[in-house]
Amino acid sequence: MRSVNSSDAAATLLGGTAGLSIETLFKLVHSPTARVSLSPEALAAVARSRKTVDDIVARGDVVYGITTGFGKLAQTRIPPADLAALQRNLILSHSAGVGPPLPPEETRAMILLRANALLRGFSGVRAQIIERLVALFNEGVTPVVPEQGSVGASGDLAPLAHLALVLIGEGEAFHRGRRLPAREALAAAGIEPVRLEAKEGIALINGTQATSAIGALALARSRTLARTADVAAAASLEGSKGSVRAFDARIQKVRPHPGHAEAAANVRALMRDSEILDSHKTCDKVQDAYSLRCVPQVHGAIRDALRHAIEVTEREMNSVTDNPLVFADDGDVVSGGNFHAEPLALVLDYASIAMAELGNISERRTEGLVNPDLSGLPAFLSPEPGLHSGLMITQVVAAALASENKVLAHPASADTIPTSANMEDHVSMGTHAARKLRQIVDNTERIVAIELLCAAQAVEFHRKRPGRGVEAAIRALRERVPRLERDRVLSGDIETIRGLVRDGAILAAAEGASGPLP
Repeated sequence: MRSVNSSDAAATLLGGTAGLSIETLFKLVHSPTARVSLSPEALAAVARSRKTVDDIVARGDVVYGITTGFGKLAQTRIPPADLAALQRNLILSHSAGVGPPLPPEETRAMILLRANALLRGFSGVRAQIIERLVALFNEGVTPVVPEQGSVGASGDLAPLAHLALVLIGEGEAFHRGRRLPAREALAAAGIEPVRLEAKEGIALINGTQATSAIGALALARSRTLARTADVAAAASLEGSKGSVRAFDARIQKVRPHPGHAEAAANVRALMRDSEILDSHKTCDKVQDAYSLRCVPQVHGAIRDALRHAIEVTEREMNSVTDNPLVFADDGDVVSGGNFHAEPLALVLDYASIAMAELGNISERRTEGLVNPDLSGLPAFLSPEPGLHSGLMITQVVAAALASENKVLAHPASADTIPTSANMEDHVSMGTHAARKLRQIVDNTERIVAIELLCAAQAVEFHRKRPGRGVEAAIRALRERVPRLERDRVLSGDIETIRGLVRDGAILAAAEGASGPLP
């Protein structure tokens, strides 16, 4: 097995003082060639922490999670000869997750985040455990982790147990596109299974890494989507012959929310040099509908919500979240509740509400484009309405997705249910919050894709050049999806544009013409 301790210049350093950001995590897990290495300073802290555990075992001290059972069984002392079996049994018994496997990128994020937490040097594991985790990532072995089964307290026990299961040669894993028994996948990658020792099983499964992995990747997509929605809004403003006066920087100065200023500035930049805007400066329209006029206020509030959620999530990504914690400098082991995912549950619910709102306002702008009573354009943006239905049903689809989001946006963190013989009598439901956010982001990417499809069609009816950024975005869209001249199947068009939204292609095209859009 290739060493992961080297300072490989091409590898991302794990366990360094800078920590992991959402952006770095997103790039790593989506790159099949990405590799990580381990900080020597972090490994030194890991060794000190491990020595504390070894000393406890040697003295025969009674310490929770090291020489006792777990949860309700914490009063049961385990003989030294059985400590390895205790840790293995913990992983086997907790591998009870159900449902479809997590997407590979989310499981890869779990691997990195669990390794990153253990590298802080407060978990009492051997360096070998972290090295094996990182080997899974570097060699493309992705455990099969069922996505259901965590309540977000005592850690994401079931998902993390399935992750750890592969380390000991049990369970299943994906390797080079094949789903294999774990031992076969490990052998194919040249990785030896590990034999867990005292404290190591509980250190692997006590933590919030399933919640933070799913949530962090959804937030990374949300940030791209929020900026792309500014592009869609600017295109809709052009297609609707709306006014840019509501985006005046002076309006923001008297209500100085940061996101408001960013969204307004983005739309102004995207519409720079617009012939369409110039063509209706003297029209008799006084004000636009709120979905156009209030873009800075709504998109801005969404940005500020995401900013807060990302700040909390990145803090969690670089925290120690298992139990008990080993403080080597004091020779002390302390039981606490760092595994409780409440900080994540609350902000991921907040982000879910924000992204549902992004879908709501986007759908309203789509309605304004396809409704001839509102747009002044041909009905449903068809060049020949009547014989052809045009983009009529795309708005229906956007409405369906927006309403689904409203159901999903109900806060998971408002719920709790006792578990583990009532020892775990309050839980966070953080993993539910993360999974809901992922689904809402999926839906909202499609809602914004529908808006872009309709806005491009509307802009082209004006036969004048839109702003530079809008023009570039429409050009990128038209490279993949032709203008609608007569009725055709639209599902594929929506999914194609959704792909351009998700991978940032629409945003990149707009930024190429307008400059960076924060």
